Amino acid sequence: MGITKSEIFTKEQNQIASIAKVLGHPARIAILEHLAKVKTCICGDLVNTIGLAQPTISQHLKELKKLDLIKGNIEGNSICYCLHKEKWEEFKDILNQFLSIFSDPENNCC
Repeated sequence: MGITKSEIFTKEQNQIASIAKVLGHPARIAILEHLAKVKTCICGDLVNTIGLAQPTISQHLKELKKLDLIKGNIEGNSICYCLHKEKWEEFKDILNQFLSIFSDPENNCC
């Protein structure tokens, strides 16, 4: 696998690419949607709801935690997950700013 040369891109470009990569799997989207709906849950709840194996769900949770999109608090023998609202708002602002580049009505190529 080749080197991405991420150092030649801006911090913002790397950040948007990281967000897109994490959001680029439907299981992670399903996890985020479930957390938004129920507010908090444990991995076992996600296994039952989404229908993937526990190790697979755990791997997706790890990727979401890496970017701080979710938080996990230890409760007994389990980790209770929830959306990290402040980080979610920050990412929403970053993506909205990026996507607004393409909403210019004067930007008509054809």
